[in-house]
Order: sequence, then structure tokens, then C-alpha cells
Amino acid sequence: MTQKQSFSWFKIGMIAIFVLSLALRFWGLGRFNTLVFDEVYYAKFAQNYLSQTPFFDGHPPLGKYIIAIGMWLSSYFPFWQDTVNVLTGVARSPWSYRWINALFGAFIPLIVAGIAYQLSYRRSFAFLAGLFTACDGIFLVESRYALINQYIVIFGLLGQWLLLIALANTKKQRKFYLILSGISFGAAIATKWNGLFFLIGVYLNWMLAWLKQHFMAKNRRNNTKSILETDQYYVSTEELRQSTATLTAPQQTTAKSLLLPLQKLGQLKIFTAAFYLGIIPLITYSLIWIPHLLQNPKFNFIEVHTQILSFHGRLGGNTSDIHPYCAAWYKWPLLTRPIAYFYQTASSTNETVSIIGPPLPSNTGKVIYDVHAMGNPLLWWFGFAALMFLIVAVLFRQIIIPSIKEKRLYVNSSFSIDSGIALYLIINYAANLLPWVKVNRCVFIYHYMTAVVFAFMALAWLIDKCLRSYHIELRAFGLTITFLIIIAFGFWMPIYLGLPLSAEAYKLRMLFTSWI
Repeated sequence: MTQKQSFSWFKIGMIAIFVLSLALRFWGLGRFNTLVFDEVYYAKFAQNYLSQTPFFDGHPPLGKYIIAIGMWLSSYFPFWQDTVNVLTGVARSPWSYRWINALFGAFIPLIVAGIAYQLSYRRSFAFLAGLFTACDGIFLVESRYALINQYIVIFGLLGQWLLLIALANTKKQRKFYLILSGISFGAAIATKWNGLFFLIGVYLNWMLAWLKQHFMAKNRRNNTKSILETDQYYVSTEELRQSTATLTAPQQTTAKSLLLPLQKLGQLKIFTAAFYLGIIPLITYSLIWIPHLLQNPKFNFIEVHTQILSFHGRLGGNTSDIHPYCAAWYKWPLLTRPIAYFYQTASSTNETVSIIGPPLPSNTGKVIYDVHAMGNPLLWWFGFAALMFLIVAVLFRQIIIPSIKEKRLYVNSSFSIDSGIALYLIINYAANLLPWVKVNRCVFIYHYMTAVVFAFMALAWLIDKCLRSYHIELRAFGLTITFLIIIAFGFWMPIYLGLPLSAEAYKLRMLFTSWI
């Protein structure tokens, strides 16, 4: 297949993924005329912004701003307003407080694919990463309701994508994308504080670039050819200058353009990183608070953060006594405790599902409507296995074992771009998961959303390797895993979209009692 044909199929594939994501998020969006799970907070808070009603919220305000904008815009478009409720304080249709989340959520697979492409310049890897993300359940569920967790992922990943694009550009263009990257990271933190973990992942990778330069300084190459042939991971500005010094200007430009963005991470100076990835996110975060503080003058900027810290400290321990769906961090990767966002029964599909009062007993109806905030089980399990494989293959083979042999911190000289991509995914995954180890308050599986996207990319990376292999067994293995993930997505689709199920069909999808 030619380069042009490859690009055409990649473009068609990404359009198909986006259309699928968009359709699944908007189809039946107003199905339950009520407030589902944390919509009881966020949809109401969004309405409070529109009505200028003072209130306290335990999270930064950006996610609710966006929902409020969607509600405000919906008042100018008289579509899909056939069902309304007054649960937010005024008469509104469920569509009005959900549609903007559905629109934003459809872009998540594209952003993930964008990061995968910038890491490798491989369209097949990017396509698989986007496809796997589009085939996940918890991202679909979260974007179909007035919830805010997806915005942490959207802005955090967007910040990383823009950073990689910045590194791929010349220094003059780089500043523009670095500014946008810093703004995106600030927006992630202004949604929930754990948006900071995306930025921490970047800083850890940047620090690794500097460490790598230190430990491999003795092995610097003296010409561009050797750098490119050894597929070196991080390249500093000085290394690049020395290796291209004997080339003509056009040759130097060509040599530099062949380097992947990740290989240029070491070019970021300390003050550059501090300004674009420190000061700009802080300024963005602070400015986003202004509308909220003007409407809620009871607490100033410092006091409101003190109140939020106090609020989370009062949420109690991470046990089912506090909330039936509390799930410690180590339960997330294996998907042992998802959350039922909505559960109702009816005698038939023609019966209107009640939105007032407690749920009916489970044995009173023949039809079950269930919305489960649950990932695609096969995708999550295979993704976690892929990460474990990368950890063993890269950390142990490239760093830990050589360091034990040398009796000091040592980086194997065969460190390649493949190893660099693997480490980038591992470090970002760890940066978004491990901080929860010390959290004692009740946490839920949706807190894993910021980490699991890197497991999707890790799986896509390995599957792409299999599909490119000369061994037919590996290609068959890669295709089998891909089709199993797609089939699993279709199988669990009814509990992502809240479609009517018989009791038998519902039990068939609840593989473990801890899922119920």
C-alpha cells in the first residue's frame, strides 16, 4: 500500500471512529427523564451558575461551566425538548444538560489517536488506539450524562498531545503549541485536582530525558546517521547540534525532521518547561475560578481551597459502609467493583420508568434498565496485561537488571524509541494511578479513567507490533484480541446505554456478584 493510500484509509478509519462515537453518545440521550448519579450535583450546580445562585462545590468549577453553557445554548434550540423535569430547579429536558458532554466525549478517541501518532508516526498504532478507546464502556457512560470526569481526561490528554505537536514543530511555531498545552493542563486541573497527574506524567518523562542524557553522555554519536540508525530515544539540543554540524543546512533540516517528538523532549530547557508547563497552567487555573468567586463571594481564592480540602477530608473511609460502590485503587485495573449509575425495573418495555421515589424491588418487574459505569472488561484486562508486559520488557531489561549488574543506576545503551514509547505510557499510567494509593477517602472506579487510557495505548502498541510481525501466529493473535474487544463492547452495550434487558440477559452480563 502506498503512502497516499495509507493516509486515505487512516483518514476514513478515524472519521468512522468519530461518527461511531458521536452516534453512540447521542442516541437515546434523553432516555431517562431524571438526574442520573452525580447529575444530582453537577446539573444543579450548572443551573446555579445560570441563575446566579450561590453554592459550594467540592471541586473546581470548569466542568460545571461547560454543562451550564450547554444548558444555556439549548434554550435557543427547540429540539428534543419533548420530555422535561424540574429536578435542576427549572423546567429542562434531559437533553439540555447532557448534549454538550456527549459532543465533547466523542472527541476522546481522536485525541488518544493523536497522541499515539505523535509518539510513533505510525497510523496503524494511532488507529488501534482510537478504536480501543471508542470501544470502552465507562467513557461512553460518563459522556452521556451531565458528569465532569471526562473533562479531566479530555484536557489532560489534549495538553500532552499539544506538547508533542510543539516538539514536532520549529522553535518559532513551538511556542504557540506550548502555550495551548499549558492552558489545557490548567483546564484539566480546573475540572478536578487529579488533572494535575497528567502534568506530573509529562514532568517525569522530561526528567527521564535528562537522566538518560546524563547516563548515556559517553555514548554520544558523532553524526546524524548513527543517531537515526540506533533509533535513539531522547536527543538533546547539544547532541543534535554536534551530530549535524558537518551537514549542509538542507541536510540538517531533513535530519532534524526525522526525529520523533518524543526524541526531542530533552530539548526543553528548565525555564521553558517551568514557564509553559508550570506558570501558564497556574495562571489558567486561577483565571477559571474568577466567575465562580464573583458569584460566591463567601470565600476568597485561598479560603475556597481550604474548604474543598476540608470537604474531602470529611468524606470518610474507603469502605462500603460509606458508599456501596467505594472501590480502592487496586480494584480498578481488574474491574472488580464498577458502579450502577441507574437501575430500574418495569413490567414491560411499554411501561414508563419511574423517576420519583426509591427504586422498585428487583423482583417486581420483567424488564431491567441498568446503566453501569463499567469499562469494556476484555479491553481493561488485556490493557492491564499489556502494561505489565511492557514493565517487564522495558524496566527490567533496560534499567533494573543492568543496574543490578553494574551496582549503580544504569541505562542500557540499546535504549530505543520503542522502549521510550513504552516508558512514556508506563510513566503516565503510574502517575495517574499511584497517587491514589495514599488516598483514604471513598474513591470510585471512574477515578481510574485518567490512567486506563494509557493502558489502551499500551495494548494498541503491542497489537500493532503483532499485526506488523512476519509470524502469522502473532498476526492472528493481534486480530483475535482486536475482534474480541469489539465483540465484548457490543455484548455489554445494553448496560452502557441503559437498554431494556430481561432478568436473564442482565445476569448474563453481571459476571461477578461484585459487579451488581
